[in-house]
Amino acid sequence: MSILRRTAAVLLLSAIAGGAHAASVSSVRIVGLDEEMEENVRTSLSLVDAIGTEVTWRRLAYMLRAAGDETREALEPFGYYSPRIVVERVRDGDRRVVLDTAAEAADAPAETAATTAEVVREAGAARARGDAQAPLQVVITVEPGEPVRVRHADVAIIGDANDDPYLQEELDTFVPWKDSILDHAAYEDSKARISRRLAERGYFDADFSARRIAVTRAEHAADMELVWTSGPRYDMGPTRFEQTPHEVVDNALLERLVYWRQGQYYHQGRLDRLRTSLNNLDYFSRIDITPRPEDAVDGEVPVDVVLTPAKRDVYTAGISYGTDSGPGVRLGQERRYVNRRGHKALWQVDHARRRKTLSLQYRIPAFRWLDGWYTVGLQASDEQTDYIDTRRVEFAASRSGQYNRHLNLVASVHALRERWAYEYENDADPGTPPVYRYATFTYPSLRATWVDLDDALFPRSGFNASLLLRGGLEGAGSEASFLQFHLRGHWYLGVGRGNRLILRGEYGRTETDALVDMPPSLRFYAGGDGSIRGYEWREVGPRVFDEDNEGFALGARHVITASVEYEHYFGDSPWGMAAFADTGSAFDGSPALRTGVGAGVRWKTPVGPLRLDIARGLDDPDSAFTVHLGIGTSF
Repeated sequence: MSILRRTAAVLLLSAIAGGAHAASVSSVRIVGLDEEMEENVRTSLSLVDAIGTEVTWRRLAYMLRAAGDETREALEPFGYYSPRIVVERVRDGDRRVVLDTAAEAADAPAETAATTAEVVREAGAARARGDAQAPLQVVITVEPGEPVRVRHADVAIIGDANDDPYLQEELDTFVPWKDSILDHAAYEDSKARISRRLAERGYFDADFSARRIAVTRAEHAADMELVWTSGPRYDMGPTRFEQTPHEVVDNALLERLVYWRQGQYYHQGRLDRLRTSLNNLDYFSRIDITPRPEDAVDGEVPVDVVLTPAKRDVYTAGISYGTDSGPGVRLGQERRYVNRRGHKALWQVDHARRRKTLSLQYRIPAFRWLDGWYTVGLQASDEQTDYIDTRRVEFAASRSGQYNRHLNLVASVHALRERWAYEYENDADPGTPPVYRYATFTYPSLRATWVDLDDALFPRSGFNASLLLRGGLEGAGSEASFLQFHLRGHWYLGVGRGNRLILRGEYGRTETDALVDMPPSLRFYAGGDGSIRGYEWREVGPRVFDEDNEGFALGARHVITASVEYEHYFGDSPWGMAAFADTGSAFDGSPALRTGVGAGVRWKTPVGPLRLDIARGLDDPDSAFTVHLGIGTSF
């Protein structure tokens, strides 16, 4: 700073310091930057902290001059080291330049001194008028200028990790790279990611041997040197389980979940897989898995697994209402661990006015091949609605397994006995006992579920799908031969902040020569929530009509549905709105597509979004609006 400028600054501070009046800043406006850079500048300005408060003229003068350095430093993380910054104070419509970095860079002391003298005179005049407390507005105009680019980049890992292909992939994606803008946030993220990946892959001794960024402002260039020394790669050591305050299942059972062998390369993903397996058991309320490289012996890292048991019994109770089933209650109990071998048991009763269901289930851990369970279950149901009278008893035995972090498989065998009668067939003579049909089917099935979502409760990215294959043979426990295929999928795409687009599709197909012998539970239906909103439950598809023109769903060979939905949430609020369109049909021959459109309200809850939708079918101009209520994320 020249002698003249220093003198002017002293005069300014002296003149201002002499006043007894305080000053205040009403607003600070930043011009010329994008949203992210502006926000970083704003959080760095001491002037912003002074908005609405009274400060001395001496303090205000300091903050106005400091705004230039604060703005420049706030722009450096984005790669802009030589911006032009103009700081102006506005008072009673009069605009004065306090700082112009371009003038200082050009060494224009006369202009700066004149500006400073004007500020001094204005402050004195304000005090003489007795209105020195009138608020000031500050405008900071920024021209970012030419960014600093990476001229030379030396980013490497030396040591054993130099030959690790996964770490080489991380190096290949390091940013910023040569000729790119020096983005400090991206640099720190890349650096942290590689350091974290070194630890995840067992290079616990990794450290920096070089870490330097040299910026040449005049050339708008930066030279970057970043080198890790990895050290040796550690191996998996012994795994020790501890259940505290008491042991609820045998540790030998849990040890079956350790799918790696001692002495294999250490990898954090193996511990993550173990955590997922333990969490899926639902035995424990807390799971702590800690590698201890400081206690490694011969390069093998011991792993401590400390588990806190969950409550043994979980009770459920609730109320329900369905347009077809009427009001009802739900009661249930799950015993998480029946014995020290980890067996589970549960029962649940759903009792509504026109629909009743009893479910019993017993589960045995099956960890020798894939995480999963051997399960036997019995379900009995009695349904008497306006269109059908049916009773069903089904026994199922299954083996489930978690094939990988995304894919779950369930192979099962089912024995089904079902009795049904359609109410329309009895309308002619209500006093006549209904004519029941009976069916017995024994068949195997395979279900595969794929889940790859960024969030289980409120996904904004990813895909989930389920595939069901089942079939039976006439004379081999089934009264008709059939083969059935059913595929459902959801695709989630985040849009902007908090919003999302949801796409859903469904396709089911049945191959049989005796559809009439298939019980209602093995047929396809369409309509209602999760299918085609704007139509009632099971309204779309093959139907028969009674004398009052009331329709009765018969079920179909095939089903196809699709949906597109957009959800908009209000900032950080849990509330949002949705608009959607659904289409599809259940059909025997060619599909007669039905389409429904509507809107709804969304509320984020701890168990997933609560959905309240109002929809109308487009294919019947006289159709009424339907209301649909649901909660949680569909899988």
